[in-house]
Amino acid sequence: MTTGRTPTPFPFMEAPIGVFDSGYGGLTILRYLRKLLPEYDFLYLGDNARAPYGKHSLPTIYEYAREAVSHLFACGCPMVIIACNTVSAHALRLLQQVDLPTSSDPSRRILGVIRPTVERLGELTRNGHVGILATPATVKSNTYLLEVNRLHPEIQLTQQAPKMWVSLIEGGEYQANEGVNYFVRRNIEELLRKDPRIDTIQLACTHYPVLLPRIREFVRDDIVIAEQGMIVAESTQKYLQRHPEMERRLSKNGISHFLTTEEDGEFAEMAGLFLHARLAEDMVDQVQLR
Repeated sequence: MTTGRTPTPFPFMEAPIGVFDSGYGGLTILRYLRKLLPEYDFLYLGDNARAPYGKHSLPTIYEYAREAVSHLFACGCPMVIIACNTVSAHALRLLQQVDLPTSSDPSRRILGVIRPTVERLGELTRNGHVGILATPATVKSNTYLLEVNRLHPEIQLTQQAPKMWVSLIEGGEYQANEGVNYFVRRNIEELLRKDPRIDTIQLACTHYPVLLPRIREFVRDDIVIAEQGMIVAESTQKYLQRHPEMERRLSKNGISHFLTTEEDGEFAEMAGLFLHARLAEDMVDQVQLR
């Protein structure tokens, strides 16, 4: 963590909520945050140049996440939401329990996406059989299993890790075609074969909502498909209601700005797919993390 705060380079949004992801997927979280909390300022950081994080070692994931969160803190964010399941699974606890308490401002906060998602599962499932679709790195961490056992021991959780979905989405292959349908159908069938009683499927990767129309084609009508975006947005809203001392620190101009570690024009073009809104290039800045 940084030891001191540098002057914010965004005077038009002095104390925004920071939203961080290793790439584009976190924009699906930001989309719902902006919808539910439109008066707040948001500063999004995508470490696209080093994505996907799942291919890196755990120490590397932690170091990259630490650099990103430090950058957002230095930009004036009192609170950062890690809108990435891989980082939430592998680095959130260290950031919260080791880095933040020794930083220059321990009153800042770092929130993840897994805990609020698991908290909601108990309300979504009717029979206690839940499927999780997540990246291989998230599934391998067993974080969802541990959190479900802690909060909802009555739920039987089944995990499936589609290996191609993120690559398809970021490669622009998300519309209905023979190849996309094959990979989506295969993973849905494998998940339901593991537990045919599943009545709720949680999309536990922030990229996967892009494939939602394809996923619905291969899922029974009685199965609930849950996205994380609204869950995290509602959890953030409740958090701010419980913590007025944080709510008062946040700037409220209804402005969003975007940072990326890749070429900013490329980011602006791709971001629209996840955000459901076009970004002007002056809304995006390229940054270097270290």
